[in-house]
Amino acid sequence: MTRYDQFEHASLTDVGVRRSHNQDSLTVILAKDEESWRDQGHVFQVADGMGAHAVGEMASEIATRIIAHTFHKLAADGVVQALKKAFTEANTTIHDKGQRNPEFAGMGTTSTALVLRPDGAWIGHVGDSRAYRIRGAVLQQLSFDHSLHWEKARRRNMRPEDLHGVPTNVIIRSLGPEAQVEADIQGPHPVQEGDIFLLCSDGLSGPLSDREIGAVSSVLPPKEACQFLVDLANLRGGPDNITVIIVRISGGGKGKGKAAVTKKRLPWYQRVPWPLWILLVGLLLAGAAFGLIFHGMKGAGGFAFTSALVAIIIGLVGLVIYHKQHQGEADPEPEYQPRTKVYREAPCKIDDDLVAKLAKAEETLAQRARDANWEVDWKTQQKHHALSEKSRGQGDFNVAFRELCRAMRPLTEALRKTRHKEEAFNPHWDKTEN
Repeated sequence: MTRYDQFEHASLTDVGVRRSHNQDSLTVILAKDEESWRDQGHVFQVADGMGAHAVGEMASEIATRIIAHTFHKLAADGVVQALKKAFTEANTTIHDKGQRNPEFAGMGTTSTALVLRPDGAWIGHVGDSRAYRIRGAVLQQLSFDHSLHWEKARRRNMRPEDLHGVPTNVIIRSLGPEAQVEADIQGPHPVQEGDIFLLCSDGLSGPLSDREIGAVSSVLPPKEACQFLVDLANLRGGPDNITVIIVRISGGGKGKGKAAVTKKRLPWYQRVPWPLWILLVGLLLAGAAFGLIFHGMKGAGGFAFTSALVAIIIGLVGLVIYHKQHQGEADPEPEYQPRTKVYREAPCKIDDDLVAKLAKAEETLAQRARDANWEVDWKTQQKHHALSEKSRGQGDFNVAFRELCRAMRPLTEALRKTRHKEEAFNPHWDKTEN
């Protein structure tokens, strides 16, 4: 049995630069003990509301509240059924509210949920908020964007990034606008030590490339990574609300906020039913009996033969009992055929080229700070900058990239304090291709 506390997590939501209201919402519900870990697991969820300000906020808040609560209530029925009912109930509630009040017309929201349990990771999803897994130096998208762009790419059997001329921001499936909606439920995805799961709204996945998201998430602890990713999206102009949840799977041992790895398989000798062991003993005794009789030891041979006969009878009876007790367990009729699919992959290995691009962004931002007389913690900034330069010179690009991220933090913190005073701010780190 894997532990429920083998993970680190962090979450953050931000209004962005251009929006006046935050229509995103998130929720995190953690299992408190081993029993709830087995029954419900950990639930992480993001939602991106659509509609007028208050309407979008309301829709996303309803989704995160109802889906998490309903799943916990129904988890004993099975992950798939619980997630389906949770998404259905959220959709019905949002739709009914929109129908009853003209002011709420058109309200809707995306929603992506991650459930971590002993059997792996499950994804429930409607809309274009995304679920990623970072394994090794590869970022994998585990959710399908319910957008016009992705749907046309699917029909043409193309990669979404290769399809041009189709709007990328048109959502074709969300919670609320229609009376009924189908949620994508997939899992269980295998979970390994070192895996990183990331949920985000399109306010993050839009401005940043997959490679950037994967690189930052892989070198920084979850809390730092969440903040820096939000900062980067805002450096790109922050055109939308930004929400991100990061869950990093750790190894064994106790610790606050640590998750589960794949269930350990029993040794082969523990997986053999006990009646078979008794039958094996009976066969060995029978062989010994014939050997003893053949060598003239009829008394000992007769005793061994009788013992063998008793063992074989007990073993056969035991097999019948064992079969009745475990009938239906070996090949149950599943309510759901598990599906696990990676919709897109992007390498996120950190090399000198990526470090150089971030270094250029840091240099530009630092010059901007000096010119505008921002209040920057220059001592911290220069310390991490020096560590990055040293590591880069030694060829340790992971450390160089991480220290550059930390060198930029004092700059982005100063920018956040002055951002509202500026009419506009142009991005400093141009987005690379996925």
